[in-house]
Amino acid sequence: MRLQNDICSLRAVDPEDLDFIYELENNPDLWEFGHTLTPFSKFTIREYLENAHRDIYEVKQLRLAICNPKNEIKGVVDLYDFDPYHKRAGVGIVISQESDRARGLATSGLELIIDYAFKHLRLHQLYASISEDNLASRKLFERLRFRESGIKKDWIATEKSYKNEHLYQLINEY
Repeated sequence: MRLQNDICSLRAVDPEDLDFIYELENNPDLWEFGHTLTPFSKFTIREYLENAHRDIYEVKQLRLAICNPKNEIKGVVDLYDFDPYHKRAGVGIVISQESDRARGLATSGLELIIDYAFKHLRLHQLYASISEDNLASRKLFERLRFRESGIKKDWIATEKSYKNEHLYQLINEY
């Protein structure tokens, strides 16, 4: 199975991706999306990358690099909370630089991971939790047939209040 189309390819993250992953994980503008509260050290990221080759059935997660046709890493897509018994996983995606967004990378990367999850891992469903004000992500997932199935009220704490998080699901109907 080839994880590639005309717009992007997905590949395993490598130790050579250390600086990219370090910058991504330590960008406070992105912390809310991953529910991160503190920065990560390069040591921690290096250890993670050295173990990223471990099987999804063992570690219950998978992170793949999203690369443009020049094989430059532009973002990541994650499967998390992998549950082989119930045949489901959460999915998250981020394109790191604003200048690389709205170019089809997220759509193409998400299409590739959906295909991989349903055909290779034989999952029954994928789900995504998206903040109510992340309209770009909500539109992305809706465009790819994810359906909103619930709202977690006051789920995300902000400096001044709380905001809701929307739960989206995509059921494998093949």
